[in-house]
Order: sequence, then structure tokens, then C-alpha cells
Amino acid sequence: MSDYYQILGVSRDASSDQIKKAYRKLARELHPDVSSGDGAEDRFKDVSRAYEVLSNPEKRRAYDLGHDPTAPGGGAGGGFGFQDIFETFFGAAQGASAQRGPIPRARRGQDALVRLDLELSEAVFGARRELQVDTAVVCTTCQGSCCRPGTSPRTCDVCNGRGVVQRVARSFLGQVMTSSPCPACHGFGTVIPDPCPDCSGEGRVRSRRTLAVEVPAGVDTGTRIKMTGQGEVGPAGGPAGDVYVEIRERPHDVFVRRGDDLHCTLEVPMTAAALGTVVDLDTFDGPQEVDLRPGTQPGQVLTLKNLGVGHLHVGGRGDLLVHVDVQVPTGLDDEQEELLRRLAELRGEERAESRLSALQGGVFSKLRDKLAGR
Repeated sequence: MSDYYQILGVSRDASSDQIKKAYRKLARELHPDVSSGDGAEDRFKDVSRAYEVLSNPEKRRAYDLGHDPTAPGGGAGGGFGFQDIFETFFGAAQGASAQRGPIPRARRGQDALVRLDLELSEAVFGARRELQVDTAVVCTTCQGSCCRPGTSPRTCDVCNGRGVVQRVARSFLGQVMTSSPCPACHGFGTVIPDPCPDCSGEGRVRSRRTLAVEVPAGVDTGTRIKMTGQGEVGPAGGPAGDVYVEIRERPHDVFVRRGDDLHCTLEVPMTAAALGTVVDLDTFDGPQEVDLRPGTQPGQVLTLKNLGVGHLHVGGRGDLLVHVDVQVPTGLDDEQEELLRRLAELRGEERAESRLSALQGGVFSKLRDKLAGR
């Protein structure tokens, strides 16, 4: 049994694409119309037989198990056919799409991506912004016809308006008719004898436009807003593409965004945290009273409902979370220090080092005595 992998020059674990690529390369080199060397025709037959087996999953599986599907009784059904051979010698571009006639001169324009920097407050409530964009618009001189006013396109003399030209190629299958885009009109079927002087026959010109963008509440960095039909006009006045506005949110000095919640830090004196107080906090909704209850602890988080960022598309808002940072006084004068000492005495509090020493004297001494067997 022939080694089909060796004939095609591929490994036994080669992919279908690798097998097809190897076959096409060898088929071009060994085809009788190209190669006149001794044994070229026999090698071409071997290569074709190898590809027939290895390009078909079922036949390849049988071959790997030791059966040759091309042998008498080895199975029927081709692993390749006319389409594979046709693509090998004439390329996949000669398909049905090249034979449908002239292609429209007017085509859809490209999409555009524009970046928009937003303040956090605009993301919270939404905003209306205006953008200046450089894009393609319909030529006002020719109105997209591509021709000088008073003239019109002319039928192509080479392809007679079909947009394609045909030629006869000789192959081992005989004479094959192939089609390709007309080189004179580029497949349009018409030519522009007198192009518009303002757009050079493009049917569109570059211009600066102002776009009004409605930014919904809840957008975040990376959010893209699609503006349908606001992109550049296509060639020959074709349909306009779309504009995608990508949001980039600027950092805020006070608030940090996490999802649709806002976070901020509120610094309060130690005495205010101990005694309790009411603090006015400036938010995007105006001043809000924050009630600090007596004994408020460092790191405590207070939640102000519905003062965060608007939920995108679903309504409602996130929350504002206030993180309390209790400020411990430093640089005390004698009177202030004496007052704190007096407070500690009244509360029965001891110094930290005294507690640590007592802890060490209690726990560590007991541990030491236990290890010593006392």
C-alpha cells in the first residue's frame, strides 16, 4: 500500500488545510500541461489519489487503519472533485460571484470610531454632547453620480456592460471558460468619461460635521454608543456607515466609581466620631447630611441610597458609600495631653505598653512555667 502522507510530503497528523495546500503545490508542478519530465504524469496521478484519500475524513480513517479505499472494493465516493481541481488552477475568485454581471458603483461607507471624554457627573446623570468629526459626505456638485454635471456614465466597450470578461483556458480537463472582473471598468460595467472635478469621480468629498450625541446615564469607560447612518458616505453616494462613540471616563477628585456605586472618604476628628455629629457632604445631588452616631469606628461605611450612578438602560441608580476615616490628633500641647490622660483614667483605660506587659507577664510566664514542668 502506498504511503500517501509521504507522497504529499505531510506528516500523519497534518490538518486538512495543510493537506490541501500540499496537494495544490504538487498539482501545479506535476500537471502534464506544465511539466514534461519523465514520470510527471504518473506522479500527478499518485498525488491526486493521495489527496482523494486524505482529504476525505472517512477514507483517511480507513487508510490509517491499514485499508486503501482506492483499491478495488475499498469503498466509493470521491474525496475531491471538479471544484478542488478548478480552484487549484484558476483560483477561488472565479466563482459564481464573478459571473453575476456588473457590480454596483455605489457601496456602503465605512464605520467610524470616535472617543469621547466624560466627567463622572455626566456618567451619573447622562448628557448631551456635540462632536466634530471629519468624514465623507455626498458631493453637492454631482450629487453622487461621479460625473461632471450634464454628463453621465458610458457603457464599457470592453465588456459591453457585463462587468466581466471571459477567456478560454486549456487544462487537462479540456477547454475551460473562466470569468474575471473587467480590467477596463473594474467590474462596474460602465466608465466615467468626464469625472466630477470636485470629487474626482468619487461621488463624495471630505467634510467636517457636528454630531449631537445623547449619552445615557450609566455609561462607563469602554462603553460604545452606536449612531446608525452617521458614518462616512460610501463611494458614488452609497449608504453611510455608522459612528461608534467610545466613552472614556475621567477620574474624579473626590468620588471613586465601582460599578454603579460611588465611594468617598469622610475624614472626621476623633472627638466627633466619639461624640457623634452631623456632617454636610457635597454630592452630585447637592449637599447631603451624613449622621455620625456616637462611637463611630474607623473604617465604618455609611450608605446613602440612590445617590450613585444611573443604571444603564434599566433605570434606577446605585448607592453612595461613605468610608469614615477617624483622624487621631497629633502634636498635642500639655493641656490637651492632660485632658486625654484624665479621660483615660476616667474610663479605666491603661496604656498600650502596660497592657502588653501584663499580657506578656501572664501568658508567656504561664507558658514558660509549663515548659519547665512547674
